[in-house]
Amino acid sequence: MVEFVESVEPPIPASKKWVSIVSTLYGCPAGCQICDAGRWFKGKLSASEILEQIDYLVLSRYPSRSVPAEKWKIQFARMGDPAFNPAVLDVLEQLPSLYDAPGLMPSISTIAPIGTDKFFERLLEQKHRLYPVWFQFQFSVHSTDKEVRDKLIPVRTWDLARMAEYGKELYVEGGRKVALNFALTEGVPVEPKVIGALFSPDQFIIKITPLNPTSQVELNSLIAMDIHGTKACDLFASLRGLGFEVIVSVGELAENEIGSNCGQYVSSMEQDTLKVGTQYLTR
Repeated sequence: MVEFVESVEPPIPASKKWVSIVSTLYGCPAGCQICDAGRWFKGKLSASEILEQIDYLVLSRYPSRSVPAEKWKIQFARMGDPAFNPAVLDVLEQLPSLYDAPGLMPSISTIAPIGTDKFFERLLEQKHRLYPVWFQFQFSVHSTDKEVRDKLIPVRTWDLARMAEYGKELYVEGGRKVALNFALTEGVPVEPKVIGALFSPDQFIIKITPLNPTSQVELNSLIAMDIHGTKACDLFASLRGLGFEVIVSVGELAENEIGSNCGQYVSSMEQDTLKVGTQYLTR
């Protein structure tokens, strides 16, 4: 089983912004401490299986394959880090010819695992050729401390310096800046000076997200930092003082109430704890 969902951002209508979030793997081999998608790994999806998810979402709303949304973001970030699956690049190659969608904007979020250099090399060429401006890229960093980050993300990943180097190559003037994502967690260091020494605010933005209440978060006894509290506000002020734009992205609280964060839906179905039909469409 895989998860794929559509998303809107109230009060913005789908005609203005529509988001499709699809899986790239059956689970994920990374096993990050904050994500339920990494509780198992059963292989990679083919390009056709990824496209089937997108097609299902599109045809449910737009049978003509004409997507009129001013911004249609396709996030390859539901289950699985896309860098583990080269088929994602095959999908990116095909997308512009499959839909009439002037607002199409692919979105890649990654922990940048070691051993995936060919993926990132091809992505760089592909991005500049097919999506020079309308493209979103995010590194999931979570901590500036290597030892802590290695614990949160228990696979080998690029260091911050290599992320900075790649981000500079990816960015183009007038395009979207590369995002550095931090899910703020108590006891997990995020040092503005470290970020400022390696990353330029001309090319990178900081994206702050709350720590979602997944079963893995509970299992690993992680505690979310209050993003409205003094520590978080001081962090934001320090980052802005270095010239960074700081985006605090908080989803609908209903997502937590119904357990719809990445990997939770399939986990609940496998454990028979979800009342199918009360929250999502299943097939």
